[in-house]
Amino acid sequence: MKNYLIVTANYWAFTLTDGALRMLLVLYFHTLGFGPLDIALLFIFYELFGVITNLIGGWLGARIGLNKTMNIGLALQLVALSMLLVPTTWLTIPWVMSAQALSGIAKDLNKMSAKSSIKLLVDEQAQSTLFKWVALLTGSKNALKGFGFFLGGALLSWVGFLNAIAYLAGGLSIVWIISVLTLEQDLGKSKNKAKFTELFSNSRAINFLSAARLFLFSARDVWFVIAVPVYLSQTSGWAHASVGSFMAIWVVGYGAIQALAPNILGINKALNTSGVTPSNSPTHHVFRWTLGLSIIPLCISTGFAIDTLSNVTTSILIVGLIVFGAVFAINSSVHSYLIVSYARSDGVSLDIGFYYMANALGRLLGTLLSGALFQLYGIVSCLLMSGILLLLASVFTFFLPNETSQQKTHE
Repeated sequence: MKNYLIVTANYWAFTLTDGALRMLLVLYFHTLGFGPLDIALLFIFYELFGVITNLIGGWLGARIGLNKTMNIGLALQLVALSMLLVPTTWLTIPWVMSAQALSGIAKDLNKMSAKSSIKLLVDEQAQSTLFKWVALLTGSKNALKGFGFFLGGALLSWVGFLNAIAYLAGGLSIVWIISVLTLEQDLGKSKNKAKFTELFSNSRAINFLSAARLFLFSARDVWFVIAVPVYLSQTSGWAHASVGSFMAIWVVGYGAIQALAPNILGINKALNTSGVTPSNSPTHHVFRWTLGLSIIPLCISTGFAIDTLSNVTTSILIVGLIVFGAVFAINSSVHSYLIVSYARSDGVSLDIGFYYMANALGRLLGTLLSGALFQLYGIVSCLLMSGILLLLASVFTFFLPNETSQQKTHE
C-alpha cells in the first residue's frame, strides 16, 4: 500500500504539471499568432519520443527496476521545464520541440512505471481488485490532468508564461526528491535479464488491444488536442482562462467516470466469482462501447452541417464533447484494466510498454491530423475522421479473447 500511494502521488504530480504545460503552450503560442498546424508541430516530438520511450522504457524497467524509470521520468520533466525558463525570444519552434521531446520521454517513463507497478502490487487472482485499482489510478490521473489544464490557463492569465513554468518546476522538484528517498528499490525488476528482442509482444491479445488503443486515442486527439481549444478561442471568442477551465472540467469529469467504470459496468462481481461469460466479459463491453462511441463525432459533425451559427455550433460542440468524454472514459478504463491483466508478471513493463507505445503512436497520429485537418478543412473534418478511426478501433476490439489471465493470453 505504501508503494501504491507513492507511485500514485508521483503520477498525480507529474500529470498536473504535464497538463498545465500542454495548455500553456497551446494558448501562449496561439496568442503569438501561430496557426493550428504550427502549434501541432510543437507536440510532434512529444508524441514521437513517447512512442520510442514506451518501447525502450518497458525493456529498461525490466532491467533496472520501475522505481528508477519513474524517478528518471520526473528528472527529465524538470529539465524540460527548465528549458522553457528562457527569454521569450529563445522560444522558437525548434527549441520548444526539443523541450517537448524530453517531456514526452519523461511522461511515458512515468506512465509505464506507474501502470506496471500496479500489476505487481495486486494478487493475480484478485481481478476485481485489479480493475478497481487500475480504474482509480487512471481516473484520478486524468482528473489531475484536467486540473492541470485549468492551472495552465489560469497561470498564463495571472502570472504570465515564464512565471507559470517556474512554479511548475518548483513544485515538481519537491516531489522528485521525496520519490528518490522513499520508493522501494528494484520494484518490477525482472528476475531474468530482459532481452532486447522481447520489445515486441508475441501475444495475440496484447497486439489486438494495442491496435485498438492506437485508433481509439488518435480518434480522441484528432479533434481534442488542437481543434477544440483553438476553435473555442478563435471562432467562439472564449478567453484563455475560459478555454482552460472548460477543458479542465471536461477532463476532470472524464477521469471521474474512468474511476467509476467498474461500478458503472457492473462486471466486478463476475470477475470476483470467475463468472465471466462472453456476454458480460470486459472485452464484450469494450467492443460495444467503442462501436457506440464512433456514432458521437459523426452526430456532432451533422449538427455543424445543419446549423452554421457560431453560438449554436459551440453549444453542439460542448454537449457532444461531454457525451463523448463519458463514453470514451468507459472505453479507456476497460482498456487500462485489460492490458494490466493480460501482461505477464515477470517483465510486466515489457508488455505494458509495448501497449503504451501504440497509445503514444495514436496520440501522435491524432495530433498531426488535428492540426492539418483543422487548418485545411475546419473542425467538421476532424470530427468525421474521429468517427472513422473509432470504427477501426472497434474492429480490433471485436477479436479480443475473453480470457484475462496472463497464462492464457501468452500461450
